[in-house]
Amino acid sequence: MIRRIIILSGLFALPFVGFTQTNDFTTQLDATYATFKSDAFSHKRIKHHQILAELKRIEQHKSLRIRQVGTSIEGRSLHLISLGEGPIQIFLWSQMHGDEPTATQAIFDMLNFFEGKGFDAEKKKILSAATIHFLPMLNPDGAEKFKRRNALGIDVNRDALMLQSPEAQTLKRVRDSLQADFGFNLHDQSRYYNANRTAKPATISFLAPAYNYEKEINSVRANAMKVIVYMNALLQTIVPGQVGRYNDDFEPRAFGDNIQKWGTSTILIESGGTYNDSEKQTIRRLNYVAILSSIYAIATGEYKAMPLEDYEKIPENDSKLFDLKITNLNYVLHNKSYVLDVGIKRNEIDKEGHNSFYYKSTIADQGDLSTYYGYETFDARDYDIVPAKIDPIIYPAIAELSAKEIWSKLQQGIGYVRVKTASTPMGNRTYIREVPETFTDEPVTIGPGKNPTFFLAKDGKLRFAFINGFLIDLQDPSQVPSLSKQ
Repeated sequence: MIRRIIILSGLFALPFVGFTQTNDFTTQLDATYATFKSDAFSHKRIKHHQILAELKRIEQHKSLRIRQVGTSIEGRSLHLISLGEGPIQIFLWSQMHGDEPTATQAIFDMLNFFEGKGFDAEKKKILSAATIHFLPMLNPDGAEKFKRRNALGIDVNRDALMLQSPEAQTLKRVRDSLQADFGFNLHDQSRYYNANRTAKPATISFLAPAYNYEKEINSVRANAMKVIVYMNALLQTIVPGQVGRYNDDFEPRAFGDNIQKWGTSTILIESGGTYNDSEKQTIRRLNYVAILSSIYAIATGEYKAMPLEDYEKIPENDSKLFDLKITNLNYVLHNKSYVLDVGIKRNEIDKEGHNSFYYKSTIADQGDLSTYYGYETFDARDYDIVPAKIDPIIYPAIAELSAKEIWSKLQQGIGYVRVKTASTPMGNRTYIREVPETFTDEPVTIGPGKNPTFFLAKDGKLRFAFINGFLIDLQDPSQVPSLSKQ
């Protein structure tokens, strides 16, 4: 009854003859990832002080050249880490948008790889053929508040022409000083993107940005496309069907488009979503494997054999995913029965300090959603919707209740617990809704923007609860976590 989209893990044989030594290299990268993964990061709301700590840790490695190349509006330092002695200049920058940190973490995993033990032959090939430059966390002020824009309130990725912000000025200056042959523009995208006309999320998306309105392809852009074809072929062996491609309409203000125009073969990588990976640690690993493999292919020239026409075969991104899609929901309104599909999104709301978050779910759409998909899909056929009750008791705090008591309330159809002191804003719980003591009964109305909290019954017996957009099977008490009172 409940269907989920689940990422496939593990590597298989790479499909093209053009993949030679890289086959074993990529497989071993994936197999040994835990050895090189930076322990400094475990969740996506990383801060500038963590970057500084990692830079201090790795500065002991004499092969790494670390220098400050700029300062953010609020005075946070921007650093460039370089290694290698080869003539091919490869430049990677991350987190132009402060709330897009997946690749920043992967960069430090890659630095650990280059300074760690093993892979001597592959590292020698890379570092003798190429010089690699990393600029992690270009927008540290945005990262501090986990928001897209910088302290000036502008999108750094739309400041390539005016260069109003110091972050944009730094990126332009570094690119020009390096005259980079290849550039990796590393971002995150919404987890609600899917690969066009499929139920699979666009876990990784690519773009070789256009450098003019005509979307012409010169040798610079063609090289970027070939690297993308290479990475797509690799990722199809790990997450088949979960790769997308961005529309390549020219954006004259964007850095990717301009850096392509300035002569650097630019590869945009967007880290999207996959099932049960809210902190994007699985996708961090995909970045590590795919980028290191592509750097190896650039250094060895292996990417040149990739068929350019395969770039257009990568499906374009679509935006038709929900966290939960409910189908065939029987809904009674004005004494008439209707059958609806309901699409639910679980929105992440930052807590104070921007170090963690809570969920506040909403109904994003309803009606005929047959062309949409869900990370989870629930068929509500033959079930009746039942309003969630409010507990008549007012508690000092949610911690007064044990998991056993919460479970008992759910069995009674209680979806709301009133408290004098809420632990976080209303609607954060995934197993029962914690509401103010003044909260009054809400009739069940299904509509866009509303919080999905209700029950489903069959033959008069409660069977499932939807609390703040999360599905609870009322025959499985393990879904309610233990609270402080036992």
